Amino acid sequence: MALEKAKAYLRQRGLEDRIIEPEASTATVPLAAAALGVEEAMIAKTLSFLIGEKAILILAPGTARIDNRKYKDLFHAKAKMIPFEQCEELIGHAAGGVCPFGINEGIRVYLDVSLKNYEFVYPAAGNDHSGVRLTPDELFSAVGSAEWIDVCKMPEA
Repeated sequence: MALEKAKAYLRQRGLEDRIIEPEASTATVPLAAAALGVEEAMIAKTLSFLIGEKAILILAPGTARIDNRKYKDLFHAKAKMIPFEQCEELIGHAAGGVCPFGINEGIRVYLDVSLKNYEFVYPAAGNDHSGVRLTPDELFSAVGSAEWIDVCKMPEA
């Protein structure tokens, strides 16, 4: 069902042909990178947070981590991830397939600026066996109400 919602959302934006559905799981960054044949940093992981009672999504490179200081400075709250079992209810997609496409109404979506370091990024498409090949600008346009933010730190090389 969530995959179909994401597909319909992407179809409306002329991007359905960018969906990749490998047989292997894409539920985690390492699994998605292996299944899609890309480096882990190119997986646009979707992180789900609660600010009070309100859910938000932040997309970031697969190897990035939330910088707690930057997050708190921007959102004026401590980073609190949505519990695994509440993702589907609050976001519209179950954990392992959370993406910014076809989500519940009223959820703000943010893209970390570190995604711009990659020619293509691969967010999920609503389930744990999918990905979507997009440039960072295409991802930004596809989400519609997205906002670029800087809340991540990348691992030291």
